[in-house]
Amino acid sequence: MFLFDSDNMWVELTDGRQLSVPLAYFPRLLNASQTQRADYLISGGDTGLHWEELDEDISVKGLLLGIADRTQSARKAS
Repeated sequence: MFLFDSDNMWVELTDGRQLSVPLAYFPRLLNASQTQRADYLISGGDTGLHWEELDEDISVKGLLLGIADRTQSARKAS
């Protein structure tokens, strides 16, 4: 299961654990409409999430490791 509230993305894993991830980690999702957020696909052999319109890809492994959107830091480094 996968839900959003005003500040967080909630992901329920197949083993029953629930992750709450701040939307601030993913600016594209933070600034997206509810309709855009709802338009995602399960990707990577059921190990990731993909938003075509938002050009956003998030892996479950990345969520578990606390890895945020690297786009912003890559822009700052260049």
